[in-house]
Amino acid sequence: MKPTPDSHLGAFLRARRAQLTPQECGLPDTGSARRVAGLRREEVARLAAISVDYYIRLEQGRVRASAPVLTTLVRALRLDDDQTQYLYQVAGHSSAVPRRRRPVQRIRPPMRRLLDQLTEAPALVLGRRLDILAWNPAAIALYTDFPALRPRCRNYVNLLFTDPVVRAMHLDWEHDARDAVAALRSEAAADPDDPELARLVGELSVKEPDFRTWWAEHHVSGAGYGTKRYRHPLVGDLTLDCDTWAGPEGSGQRLMVLTAEPGSPSHDALRILASWTTEVRGDAQHMEDMSP
Repeated sequence: MKPTPDSHLGAFLRARRAQLTPQECGLPDTGSARRVAGLRREEVARLAAISVDYYIRLEQGRVRASAPVLTTLVRALRLDDDQTQYLYQVAGHSSAVPRRRRPVQRIRPPMRRLLDQLTEAPALVLGRRLDILAWNPAAIALYTDFPALRPRCRNYVNLLFTDPVVRAMHLDWEHDARDAVAALRSEAAADPDDPELARLVGELSVKEPDFRTWWAEHHVSGAGYGTKRYRHPLVGDLTLDCDTWAGPEGSGQRLMVLTAEPGSPSHDALRILASWTTEVRGDAQHMEDMSP
């Protein structure tokens, strides 16, 4: 009998997961003996943020993989460009093979100038996947030392879930984290084949049960304003208005600014934070480039 495309897909998935180890995929070592080499089906499903039953049916050729699912499998199975092209071909999506490279994210000069002129209000420039492309000294004082973070860790959703200091300062963490996941869902709809988005979702799905649950709920949000409550270790509690403005040129870059009512305790706290950042070097305020 002539092999079907689905059987080719299943054979490739089985072969590829047999070539990987839990350690190189960032999975914990359970210490239990493995009857066969490589990853288990449930481990691949976790990495790809899909159900185990769905993944099993993929390997058995009983369901056709969608392009978004293939994107998550590319990251979960650590496929190179040639393997990615083959995966899409055997899955019947050869015309939807993701681009090999996306343009480097560069902050627009007008956005940079606006950011530099905000001295008391913490401000961030967010790009694709809610990557943090730039910041001002007040944002460093409020959140964290952004220049000290590795570039791939400079992501708003990632910090909310994995940075214990940033997470603890959000008094309404669950509400804020759910909103961030919903915003990331909107990003996925705009660019479902983004491999860096697949990497981010896969890693957070493995590490954070709350993220995995909320991502599966498929809530989306494009809200550009709201209120955030923080408990800062140095200036105490703050209640800040959070407003986000999108760039007019369609780059996807957004300016997020946090402000407080003049004369309020939160406004005074922001002024104190700003006074501590006056000597922050300009070259530490923002980065030049961001990975694709």
